[in-house]
Amino acid sequence: MRRNFINRSKATILAFYKSLIRPHLEYCIQVWNPHLTKDIKLIEGVQRKATKLVHGIENWKYDDKLKLLGLTRLDKRRIRSDLVETFKILNGFYNINKGLVFDLDDGGRRGREKNYSKEDFV
Repeated sequence: MRRNFINRSKATILAFYKSLIRPHLEYCIQVWNPHLTKDIKLIEGVQRKATKLVHGIENWKYDDKLKLLGLTRLDKRRIRSDLVETFKILNGFYNINKGLVFDLDDGGRRGREKNYSKEDFV
């Protein structure tokens, strides 16, 4: 990217990153979600390098760059996508048997038709 782009403005780098790089980092993330610290750092490093390309903020702290560019850390995006997929499974957006993924909790609580055991979400 550094060699191919003369204009390294915020808009140019963001458009390039969001359209060509981030989709590759997040493709089927619910299936291959990285758990090892080295893998998480490797994936986050790709976004870190992309933020370094924006002209004028090369030496800023990573979190400050993300805030300025309107991006979030990739681990936060993975957690959000996991929550969205869980919501879709539990509310019948997919034709899947919920019993294969979650166990009902017979905790005896009133007023809730969908109680799932906490261990299943870990």
